[in-house]
Amino acid sequence: MRYATRFAPSPTGPLHLGHAFSALTAARRAEAHGGTFLLRIEDGDISRCRPEWEALIYADLRWLGLSWPEPVLHVTAREAIYASALSRLDELGLIYPCSCTRRDVMNALSAPQEGAPMGPDGVIYPGTCRVRSMATFVEGEAIRLNMAKAVAYLGDVSKFSWEETGPFETGTQRLDAARLVEGVGDIVLARKDIGTAAYHLSVVLDDAAQGITEAVRGVDLMEATQIHRLLQALLDLPEIAYHHHDLIRDENDKRLAKRTDAKAIRKFREEGYSPEDVRKMIGL
Repeated sequence: MRYATRFAPSPTGPLHLGHAFSALTAARRAEAHGGTFLLRIEDGDISRCRPEWEALIYADLRWLGLSWPEPVLHVTAREAIYASALSRLDELGLIYPCSCTRRDVMNALSAPQEGAPMGPDGVIYPGTCRVRSMATFVEGEAIRLNMAKAVAYLGDVSKFSWEETGPFETGTQRLDAARLVEGVGDIVLARKDIGTAAYHLSVVLDDAAQGITEAVRGVDLMEATQIHRLLQALLDLPEIAYHHHDLIRDENDKRLAKRTDAKAIRKFREEGYSPEDVRKMIGL
């Protein structure tokens, strides 16, 4: 299978140096493998995504010297695919509707957020709505995966593996039932505030649709990989490899965010910096 990777930004603000590092790292790995670098627009959060931010993504990436095949895949064009996957999981009895707010979750845990059990998505859901079935779903509610049932359905989950290609971990990794049930919990697959699919569901379906063989992304998503491998197994999607790179941080050692415009690629462009200058800033 020919190597393919992707850069998948959300058009919710200007790209910053961390995005430049991720996109350039993915493009370099594609070039080194004689493969393809793809662009995907994660525009599922319709309340925050803007056309002007998407246009800026293209301008910034082209200025950095990157190119990609057209047309670009958009998450919003794939709602029917995500709905079909949810229907499949519903047929297996593995999902349920959830009306809980963040405050409801914390009240159910009877613990301050600092002392609550944490997983890849933050506080681990206590299972308040787990007794419900999709027959009771009300429009606007979230949809969660019943992790214990999903693990039981797959049986010995350790047979499902993936390759980590570095730089933080390398080699074969395997799913672990206890880690999934106790350390991840019932993740959200569809969020009531953005539409059909949440990130975990859309990313595995989109990677499969684009023929991705290795996902290049920040180390902050490393713990989410077990979720994605689980969903690949549940939905009969191909196994792919993962390359989790370091994060670009500010002078206070905090990861960059779109709200901190000081590190925006656009700002460096407007101030007369060259693409080579930006590469040097991020160690590439």
